[in-house]
Amino acid sequence: MQAVTKSMEFTGNTAAVDAVTLVARVEGYLEGIHFIDGALVKNGDLLFSIQKDQYVAQLEQAVAQVAAAKAAVFHAETELKRYRELASEASAPETQVDRWQFEKDSSLASMHAAEAQVVLAKLNVSYTRVTAPFDGRMSRHMIDVGNLVGGTGQPQTLATIDRIDPLYVYFTIDERDLLRIKAQRDRDRLAGTSDVIPARFGLMEEKGFPHEGRLDYASLSVAPRTGTLAVRGIFPNPEGIFPGLFVRVQVSADTSRQALVIPADALAFDQQGEYVLVVGQDDVVARRAIETGEQVGEQIVVTSGLEQSDRVVVAGLQRAIPGRKVTPQTALAPAAEPPASAPAAAPH
Repeated sequence: MQAVTKSMEFTGNTAAVDAVTLVARVEGYLEGIHFIDGALVKNGDLLFSIQKDQYVAQLEQAVAQVAAAKAAVFHAETELKRYRELASEASAPETQVDRWQFEKDSSLASMHAAEAQVVLAKLNVSYTRVTAPFDGRMSRHMIDVGNLVGGTGQPQTLATIDRIDPLYVYFTIDERDLLRIKAQRDRDRLAGTSDVIPARFGLMEEKGFPHEGRLDYASLSVAPRTGTLAVRGIFPNPEGIFPGLFVRVQVSADTSRQALVIPADALAFDQQGEYVLVVGQDDVVARRAIETGEQVGEQIVVTSGLEQSDRVVVAGLQRAIPGRKVTPQTALAPAAEPPASAPAAAPH
């Protein structure tokens, strides 16, 4: 007996979790490229630098305008206070008070506008440094050093960056598989267990499904023409697997259960159907018709026809003839043909 989980297999494609096109947000000559094409970079790493002299000068000019505006506010407040005192003693007309109130309010507005210009100037200075928005893999650079970037018109692409850890895998499932997954999720919710749907994938040249993750998104509706639903899984990707690859995806459609399994090599077929060779208590080989379920790795689930105590022939099948007595050798797992003349049998 072995713990098995019914699963479904699909074909999908890997995709980056995030993909950003990097552009110049200010106009200037490209001064430096600070990464190697295709390299992995960290969040905040400097990627491109744009000539910033004019933007630094504009910032200094904006700071000076703020200082001038503050001086104007101070002067207006001083004069307003003086004329209010004179007007209270009937030594100055009220029109002077109104005039300096206007001057104060106007100076305050000019000061706030100058402060906003400082903020904008600081932003422009910061835009001369193009940094990585997250950890990811860079594309090649699209603009060489010395070219003018950030001009009016269509933005120029400097490079692109992909976040590949974690990694998305997109695939489609049909209505039948969708209902199986939904039914299992509903059972998990009623049982109070986690309703996370585990998934695994393997590259085309990999054996099995070594990369483990979970499903995290499904389309809002089934496509009426194809009867399929677009589904996405998310997987840790410390190995840096590239986006855009074809992969094999496995999704569990049932909870783990104990089942009787045999090596796939022990299963045979004839006109009567599926069968295995078993060794009885008298060490005589016999044909046993069975019914099988899903394949789990290199094992086949047996749904009927065998008992756990039966001894199944798993090696030396060409010498195991029904009705003939043999001297069996016990094997714990499928193995190559043993050196002895007798077939190997394994209890299942």
